[in-house]
Order: sequence, then structure tokens, then C-alpha cells
Amino acid sequence: MLKVGIVGCGMIGKEHAKRLQYKIQGVEVVAVCDVFEAGAKAASDLIGGVKIYTDADQLIADPDVDAVVVTTPGNFHKNPILSAIKAGKPVFTEKPLTTTAADCKEIVDAEMASGKHLVQVGFMRRYDRGYNQVRDLIKSGEFGKPMILKCTHRAEGVDASYTTEMAVTDTAIHEIDVLPWLIGEGEEWDEVQCLFPRQTKNAHEGLADPQVMIMKTKSGVVCILEVNVNCGFGYDINCEVVCEDGVINLPCPSFPVTRKNFEVATAIEKNWILRFIDSYDVELQDWVDNVAKGTTGGSSAWEGYVAALTADALVAAQKSGKIEKVVTGGTPDFYKK
Repeated sequence: MLKVGIVGCGMIGKEHAKRLQYKIQGVEVVAVCDVFEAGAKAASDLIGGVKIYTDADQLIADPDVDAVVVTTPGNFHKNPILSAIKAGKPVFTEKPLTTTAADCKEIVDAEMASGKHLVQVGFMRRYDRGYNQVRDLIKSGEFGKPMILKCTHRAEGVDASYTTEMAVTDTAIHEIDVLPWLIGEGEEWDEVQCLFPRQTKNAHEGLADPQVMIMKTKSGVVCILEVNVNCGFGYDINCEVVCEDGVINLPCPSFPVTRKNFEVATAIEKNWILRFIDSYDVELQDWVDNVAKGTTGGSSAWEGYVAALTADALVAAQKSGKIEKVVTGGTPDFYKK
């Protein structure tokens, strides 16, 4: 039985605590940590009462803790991840790996120095059934090679704290990670661009919305991504893959089609929680299973670093209005699968 400690007891931390304690097989949550003791106590109470810490390093050093789950805000990911690596304990961290490429590189360097694959980044779309169905169809070869991806990432609305840069770092970061994985092993982003079309009246002052992000891989596949976080009608994730011999569309969760009042209607998801809830279950079960085998799955620390580098390039493109290059320096042998 894998004994886990959770660092960060906000909304997603509490959700993962319940998921690990009551849904996932082969794991037990034995400790929780939050800088706010009341938050840690609330999480502990949700899962039957476990040890409470307000210092992440103390939780990680606890001999009863075999592995660590980090669910703090992204800008506080680095230190507990580095502490877990130093302690030789596997760590699952919610996305992003960290909020800067420099901090991500520090984690990558520490993991390589440890000689063990210990870090998995929580980009859950790799575990979504629809994305996996599309990936399998691409890998089958029946549709030829992918050439163009047309994607949308729409949300009903965002609050005043959401910034123009967050359209990249908080929203498009999911597509940045999942699309190269979707279209083929070894794919990497090469260059990116960001365009600002006519702006919606629904965006708060200072926020540029919508945005169109154009990303090209080293093999020449082009992705056109619409980020529209004030669409007003729901949470709408779409992906169309145009291949040489056909087109593949990402399936959406099914809702009943209703007929009433002279209308035919189908519901749309309200938020990301409902859209990807099942993916979290599959993702964390896979993490637990991999830890038991001494391996990691999902997105690696290197892939988290590359996502951050790509996000940095897109933010630069927002400001420059130019095409910006994504320079990774090549995947280290340590991370080649």
C-alpha cells in the first residue's frame, strides 16, 4: 500500500485527497499539509483524520510518507518538488510543473542528478478517453499523417484576476502539452505566434479576449487554437485533426438531444471539472500503479519544462506581435523513452 502525503489543501487538493483515499486502488493518504492550518484540518477531516502539517518539508521527511502529491498554486510547486526529489520520493504535481521555465529547469536538473524518474506532471488530458481515441486513430496510419489541428478552448467567463498572459499560462498550457503527444511520438513545437482579433465586449478591462494562437511543430504540423474565455455559453473544448487521407474530430461528452418548444437542443458542459473529472481518476490510478513499479507515466518533468518554454515563447509573441521560436536544446537521454 502506497502511503501518500498531500501538499496544498485548496479545492483541487481536497478533491485529490478524497479521490486517492476512496477511489484509487493501492494507496492511502496518511498526511496533508497547508500553510493555513485550518485548510489542512478541513482536508484531514474529509478523509477520516490524518496527520496535519503546515510545513511541506516536514511532511516530505515523515518516514510514513512514501510519495508526495503537490496541489499548491503553481508558483509554489518548485520547493516541495525539489524536496521530494532530494528525499528520493516519487512526486505527482498538478500542472504546471512551475510557472517559469527557469524553475522547471532546476527541477529537471535535480531529477537527472538523482538518477531516478520521480516526477509526473498532472496534465490530465493525456488520460481523457476522447483524446486517447483520437491518438489511436492517428497511430493506426489509416488517415495518413496529420497536417493541421483546429482547436478551441472556450470558457463561459473569467473573473477580474484573469490576465492576458493567463490565456497562455493557465489555459492554452493544456493544448501546449497534449497536442504534440496527440499527433505523434517525438513531435516538438518549433515556433509560435499570437493574434488578437476583434475583442469581445464581455472581457473585463485590460484583458485581451479572444486570442488566436498559431503553433507549428518541427515536422510542419500547424495548430490553430482559439482561446475564448468569455464565450458566455459554456465550456467548449474541440479539436479537429486534418490528415492526408481524412479528418478526425475529438468526441465530446454526450448529452441527451431534447425537442421542446419548437427547438432541438443539446447541453454543453458548464466547466472543466465536469468535462475532465473521469480523467483525474485514470491519471492518479496510473501514477500509483507506476510508482509501485518504480516508474513514472503521463507528462515527465522534461515535458513540463518544454511546456513552460513554449508558454514563454507564446507570451513573448503576445507582446511582440511576431513569430517566436521555441528552443529546447534537445531532449536529454535521461528522458528519452
